[in-house]
Amino acid sequence: MRSARECLLILLVSLLVFGVVRICNADGLRKNFYKQTSCPQAENVVRNLTRIKVQANPALAAKLIRMQFHDCFVRGCDASILLDRVGTDQTEKDARPNLSLSGYDEINDIKSKLEQACPGVVSCADILALAARDAVSFPSRTPLWDVLTGRRDGNVSLASEVNGNIPSPFSDFSTLKQLFVKKGLNVNDLVALSGAHTIGFAHCGTFSRRLYNFTGKGDADPSLNATYIESLKAQCPNPANAQTTVEMDPQSSGSFDSSYFNILVQNKGLFQSDAALLTDKASSKTVQQLRKPRAFLDEFGKSMKKMAAIGVLTGKAGEIRKQCGVVN
Repeated sequence: MRSARECLLILLVSLLVFGVVRICNADGLRKNFYKQTSCPQAENVVRNLTRIKVQANPALAAKLIRMQFHDCFVRGCDASILLDRVGTDQTEKDARPNLSLSGYDEINDIKSKLEQACPGVVSCADILALAARDAVSFPSRTPLWDVLTGRRDGNVSLASEVNGNIPSPFSDFSTLKQLFVKKGLNVNDLVALSGAHTIGFAHCGTFSRRLYNFTGKGDADPSLNATYIESLKAQCPNPANAQTTVEMDPQSSGSFDSSYFNILVQNKGLFQSDAALLTDKASSKTVQQLRKPRAFLDEFGKSMKKMAAIGVLTGKAGEIRKQCGVVN
């Protein structure tokens, strides 16, 4: 027979184990969720189709990361960003910060394939989370972070809820920090996730004031590298052409790497929100740390997992949409 001490030890270990399990599954998400359902091939379908699409259109990686970010910061990661307008009711898609988003067709295509393979099983919210990860991971051929799955889709999408939740490229540090804290994210997450600006392009209108009229007196932003200002002016004459775009990370916009943080310390962050990361002591310290390639990839992956768990619907909440653009 076991002694009282041994029994007590077993009890404590059991409590610890079940406590850890409970914490890991607190939000209802888990790794390989679909392998335990009727769609074990789900993640492979998403990965393979995403890679085909990114190979045909490399710009898609930045677009899907941005789309997931904009989805999670409004109502949580419930694919509400994918819902189309019904009648005169404007959805998140119609809000000004989201008008330049794209990648909807690619998500819809992936959803269509999964509905053929296993109808009514895989949520649009999970497809978006997986596709964003797989699009960025495409060049390395290995996933850059784990995506926990088990999300369900929301059935509400309101344009009126976007402003005040999505950080603006014109935001100062205090505003950025406040928005992230509201979502359960800290300064480390703010800096790491800003690193997504290492890929993709930006429209001239999102930063032209820094070049031509920063304080309303026809001046340039003194915190922006003077040589960089001239380079940007050559690409973006005043007034800004709505169709013209420039690299967010000069010379490295096609590679998901730590280059963004290197240009940031050279005062070449494109947006005011980029430059704002250097105005806070803690944030600036993190910027320096993330200049190391491995450190950036590790921290970005951790922060993406945190962001992807914001306000998720699981269990019997929400629904599994048959089409990502409309509720069932």
